[in-house]
Amino acid sequence: MEKKEYTNSEITIVWQPKICIHSGVCARTLPNVYHPKEHPWITIEAAATDQIKNQIDKCPSGALSYYFNKEKI
Repeated sequence: MEKKEYTNSEITIVWQPKICIHSGVCARTLPNVYHPKEHPWITIEAAATDQIKNQIDKCPSGALSYYFNKEKI
């Protein structure tokens, strides 16, 4: 499955566009991070890691997920 990753020093956002339902929860919750009409559309540096994690936990389709960089082997 196609996926795109956006990372900072602490966390990596994983976006799976094929399962995204474009509900807009991400852009409404963190408009400084998610810019659907721009490329790249995620500016991960624009929010704290906790804010990003909390927002992704609310993604209704599961198209957005994350992992902490120190956990990746």
